[in-house]
Amino acid sequence: METHTKKRTPEEFVKEYSTPLSIVAAGALIALTIYVDPPSRLPDSVGADDRTDLQESVLPTDGVTLPVTWGDLGAKLVEVGAIDRVKLEALYESRGGFPKEYQKLIENNQNDKIVITNWNSGYLLNLLWALGLANKNPILEDKGEMMNPAYKGAGNFASTGGWTLAKGSAMDHYNMHSLVTLTAEQQALVDRVSRGIYRPCCGNSTHFPDCNHGMAMLGLLELMASQGVGEQDIYKTALAVNSYWFPDTYLTIATYMQQKGTAWKDVSPQEMLSAPYSSSSGYRDISSQVTQPQQGQGGGGCSA
Repeated sequence: METHTKKRTPEEFVKEYSTPLSIVAAGALIALTIYVDPPSRLPDSVGADDRTDLQESVLPTDGVTLPVTWGDLGAKLVEVGAIDRVKLEALYESRGGFPKEYQKLIENNQNDKIVITNWNSGYLLNLLWALGLANKNPILEDKGEMMNPAYKGAGNFASTGGWTLAKGSAMDHYNMHSLVTLTAEQQALVDRVSRGIYRPCCGNSTHFPDCNHGMAMLGLLELMASQGVGEQDIYKTALAVNSYWFPDTYLTIATYMQQKGTAWKDVSPQEMLSAPYSSSSGYRDISSQVTQPQQGQGGGGCSA
């Protein structure tokens, strides 16, 4: 007998997960470390001949070139203290060294397009997390979910309390620095798109960046909008970046789509990033219909 899983509408997902899943209790904040391993393996339902092709489609070995340049944002984040260079370097030195590529992104004008890979995805997550947290934006202000009085302040979330690589506290820099300035039209674009981009570690959209992945995605959306990236390219880029941040998750979703007859290159990025696919609940529904891999270390938790 064939069993059918009842699918929920996007509105039902949003209603179910309208409260934050990554609130960190005041007084019990813990430091989050930055580390993302390459994906472990594809689901067992994928044949051996298809594994390499599917993985290369979702997580290209050579990386994905993002439609933005970093410029001097790293240097500015260090200058205003949103990133404490000593703390940042110490973190990576404890993990085997601080590569020149990483050094350049916090000290030089980087006019080349950013390329995200399995190797540097965790570091880019870190930099974009700092940008999203520190940059002044209406989404982080009183009318946004982060400042909802019900949550007793924006400082009690994983995206704020967990950022320990700043000079002073994270809240000394929260929504404080004009690093990426947007026009009214660009801000409207960020506001609109951020409401439709979810992450599988939480039930919230990027418009409610209560964890590090959400705050980092907000920073990336601001950067793309400021550099004139169109809405569809923003979704395409966000899906590629989410895939490197949550590799096992999106390999599983790609397997699900392949089993439905749709190649990953032909999916709608906007649909894949919506609540029925990319929220924690949506992903559970999708993954329940795919043979699961053994538990690996492919990243995806809010502790990155």
